[in-house]
Amino acid sequence: MIELFASDTPNGKKISIMLEEIEFPYKVTAVDLGKGDQFDPKFIEISPFSKIPVIKDDKESVFGSGAILIYLAEKSKKFYDLDNKVNINQWLMAQMGLVGPMIGQYHSFYKFNKGKSKYGEDRYQKITKDLYERLNVRLSKSKYLAGDKYTIADIATWPWIARHEWHDIGLGKFESLSKWYMNIAERDAVIKGYNFMGAGEIPIP
Repeated sequence: MIELFASDTPNGKKISIMLEEIEFPYKVTAVDLGKGDQFDPKFIEISPFSKIPVIKDDKESVFGSGAILIYLAEKSKKFYDLDNKVNINQWLMAQMGLVGPMIGQYHSFYKFNKGKSKYGEDRYQKITKDLYERLNVRLSKSKYLAGDKYTIADIATWPWIARHEWHDIGLGKFESLSKWYMNIAERDAVIKGYNFMGAGEIPIP
């Protein structure tokens, strides 16, 4: 049984969705970020940067959502085709290096600290809108981010777009991105994984 240490965030949802997709049994250990659970010395032993998510699989632990997705994909032999590995890795790393960190900054300035920094709000709203546009362009040419098949690149990116209601950009204005989003939102494993800590229904644009 895999133990998932996580909180109800896009990075946490990446892993719960993946575990549901590959049908691996797992249990969730909640990490309360508001209370500082991530700074507990025992947690730091398995997550050196005090970040969620982390998984424990038998005696092995893996930290970092991208690394966990690759680990689970290789173990299950699902959503990570070797003949398309370069494309999958590119779009996975785009999420890890751009989509997640930049939209995460927008959440920090616009959602949680609104009114404290107009510069921060404007900067990260502009970047987030640009990311929507670039994803939309890609998905106008490809059914999924890395090609014709659903992969860990989609699993990694989708939970960040699932917070579209926070962004005030209008997901519905981006036809291809919206189609991709809804296509994934209808998957049973995504519905279950999204709600792994009681988040409720998936927000529809």
